[in-house]
Amino acid sequence: MNNRALLRTGIIGTVVAALCCFTPLLVVLLGAVGLSAWLGWLDYVLLPALALFIGITLYALFRTHYEKMA
Repeated sequence: MNNRALLRTGIIGTVVAALCCFTPLLVVLLGAVGLSAWLGWLDYVLLPALALFIGITLYALFRTHYEKMA
């Protein structure tokens, strides 16, 4: 995967995970579809996903910066 695709994946994933973590967007969507029983498990999935996508973004930025220096 090249640096641009990795960076794009990291940023998009971070934004989506942050929207679902910090806004009631996912709560409203799951309630509307009838899957509100899953709301208790959201923190166990969304917070690690947010950390993973932030890590991917930082890794892509590090690789981009390192290739410019080499």
